[in-house]
Amino acid sequence: MAAHLASGLHAASTGLPARAQAVFAQIDNLLDLRLIHFGTVRLSVGALLAALLILGGAILLSYLLRRMLTHYATRYPDNINRSALYTLARLGHYTLLLLGVMFALSATGIPVSRFAVFFAALGVGLGFGLQAIFNNFISGLILLFERSLKVGDFVELASGVHGEVRDINIRATRINTNDDVDILVPNSEFVSGRLVNWTLTAGTRRIKVPFGVAYGSDKEQVREAGLEAAREVPHTLAQDGPHAPQVWLSGFGASSLDFELVVWVNADATRHPGGVSAAYNWALHSALARRGIELPFPQRDLHLRSWFGLTGAEALQALRESTPRVVAAPPPAIAPDHHSDAAR
Repeated sequence: MAAHLASGLHAASTGLPARAQAVFAQIDNLLDLRLIHFGTVRLSVGALLAALLILGGAILLSYLLRRMLTHYATRYPDNINRSALYTLARLGHYTLLLLGVMFALSATGIPVSRFAVFFAALGVGLGFGLQAIFNNFISGLILLFERSLKVGDFVELASGVHGEVRDINIRATRINTNDDVDILVPNSEFVSGRLVNWTLTAGTRRIKVPFGVAYGSDKEQVREAGLEAAREVPHTLAQDGPHAPQVWLSGFGASSLDFELVVWVNADATRHPGGVSAAYNWALHSALARRGIELPFPQRDLHLRSWFGLTGAEALQALRESTPRVVAAPPPAIAPDHHSDAAR
């Protein structure tokens, strides 16, 4: 590569004035200057410059490719799959960088076999210190090809945190929560750990909103109140058919009849679980209040069985009479002042 640059400069200098030819000759000599001479390896300034130009060109091509794909997705949002576009951009970026490194090494004139020792040392490093980084990189490639996790998916981590996948990078995946907090999760955790993807196949989902009413409430009235609340919330997917809302009696609590409002919600609600749950709770409280259905509160009943052989009202009366009364102590007596009497 350096020889080609030198010959190009020599050809360009032909026919130029002597002063210009001298300048080109100096540049030619500078390009032929040897930086490293080790055995058969001879690295010149021209070869190093050519390698840097190749690497810069590869980085520039990668940048232009990503810009072009982003522009296409913005211009035709209905004709492109966002996750597929992201996968294509990432793979193109890695491929161009790899080709750039290979051609840059070829431009320097250094045989690839010279890097055998380096690659062996790199393999040892991957087995020890770089194992986690290499594992995360391979896991990121698995996620891009397997498509079990895509950019734009709404996921739930093992810690219970919900968020949208924004980037799948070399080492980690960036997840943005509804509180606009970015969480970086190593790629290997998605491959080897448990992950809930709420939008893997479809955006809709079924949720259960628990609520309770006081004992003695009319169950049919409670059911109508629950269905009315489902109709008031715009996130409800359908009012009839297989996705129609339902009200289940889920159990008998210590102070309440426990119910669940079972409703299918749309794709937008799937990405806002906290706000959707609050909306249904609000509508349930309003619907129950309109029908006069009492909400439960903790209740305790005190049963007095016996008191020294007495039962019922007699035991209660004996308990009252045996309760010690607090009597205020009389004020202290004031001792006579003998000195004042003597003075008189």
